[in-house]
Amino acid sequence: MQTPPDKEQDMLLERLYDNDLAQAGYLIGCQARGEAVVVDARRDIGDYLDLAAEHGMRIVAVTETHIHADYLSGTRELAAATGAAVYVSGEGGQDWQYGFDAERLMDGDTITIGNITVQARHTPGHTPEHLAFLITDGAFSRDPGYLISGDFVFAGDLGRPDLLDEAAGGVDTRFEGAHQLFTSLREVFLALPDHVQVLPGHGAGSACGKALGALPATTVGYERLNAWWGPYLRNDDREGFVRELLDGQPDAHAYFARMKRQNKEGPRVLGPTAPPPELSVAGIGRSLEQDQIVFVDTRPHTEVHRATVAGALNVPGPAKAATFGAWALDPETETRPLVLFTPDGDTARRVRDHLLRVGIDHVIGYTTSTEGLPTTVPRRITPEQMPESGASLVLDVRNKAEHAEGHIPGSRQLSAGRVLWNLDVLPADGTIVSYCQSGARSSVAASALRRAGYDVVELDRGYPAWADQASDRRAPARSAVR
Repeated sequence: MQTPPDKEQDMLLERLYDNDLAQAGYLIGCQARGEAVVVDARRDIGDYLDLAAEHGMRIVAVTETHIHADYLSGTRELAAATGAAVYVSGEGGQDWQYGFDAERLMDGDTITIGNITVQARHTPGHTPEHLAFLITDGAFSRDPGYLISGDFVFAGDLGRPDLLDEAAGGVDTRFEGAHQLFTSLREVFLALPDHVQVLPGHGAGSACGKALGALPATTVGYERLNAWWGPYLRNDDREGFVRELLDGQPDAHAYFARMKRQNKEGPRVLGPTAPPPELSVAGIGRSLEQDQIVFVDTRPHTEVHRATVAGALNVPGPAKAATFGAWALDPETETRPLVLFTPDGDTARRVRDHLLRVGIDHVIGYTTSTEGLPTTVPRRITPEQMPESGASLVLDVRNKAEHAEGHIPGSRQLSAGRVLWNLDVLPADGTIVSYCQSGARSSVAASALRRAGYDVVELDRGYPAWADQASDRRAPARSAVR
């Protein structure tokens, strides 16, 4: 007769979520052994270390679901800090092998920590090497209860199969990827019991899918019954599935190509990082005069529009500093150090940490004052001034779906995350009028374009203000009441 498992020594499973990039990493710990494995860590690793310490655990293994495109992986960083073993996918063929030393996981391979078993399942489609991880808490059950699905299955959606085309230089790989997703769903996901809890790698707001839900978790059974793709699988309609999956995918940010390449090669290990120091305004002024630094204004666009340092990039933060920073600056071409304008040192540290998530590593300090520095007021126009603007181009920096729903006639759509990498489609001379929905994305893109030498004017209050003004013009005049 078998002894029943000790249910007092069960598993710890914690989700660490980054609202900036809508990205989830996971810490899975065996409380009986005091050991943990981390899946899909981001590069600023403090939260993982703090969580392990809080529960008296030692991180002994780190792994990831796939070669990420939207953020720089913290797998190597966390391993260097803890001495943990590194595991990565060995699937996907020769072109999708990692370029750094690590244990390779193939379909069915396991990582065991105490009572916990983490089993790799090869689930290609989003990327060729993609793994999902089935988690079994051996102190509670002999059957898997959780699936860390990475960018395979989200709450209500699937990982997009077109990123290799959009961000990694592939040609029509989206069709093969879509077919692989269909097979992965049929042979892996839908073969699991309905009760298995699904823990995805992203939530709403991520560009890794087109309709991600905001729920932190779902189940196999719920997705089987309710997800948009369910009827296609039930009817074995592979071609219909492929058409629906590929239709309407959002713009892929241009920095994804750099992330994909760096994550495959292995991100540079930073080691311990000290908080950014506060710098003297006089020293910053001298560096600006000699064009030795990039000044980054982290305030909201509404404050930047009142006045900012001449030549500054606008990267509002810290909440979305990783996203906006990766749109406004390419660290492979802009190697000068960054100085942040923030209200205090804690905000500077948080902005710096967000920038590390997208490989922007060269923040050298911050200031809380711009007194004595050269300032400028970014140019803006109202919707009423648009006809007389003489613009060479009206640039809509919203995404494709927003543009399709309504836009200024004659405007060109180029999302803010792609502008800096597509300068060849912009006019070399004349004025560009940029707009978005609220003004935030336009401010980020406009600041980057001005640093690149373009004359950019921002549309005040964005597309809604223009649409309201256009609606007023179309409204018939009311007769006077007699």
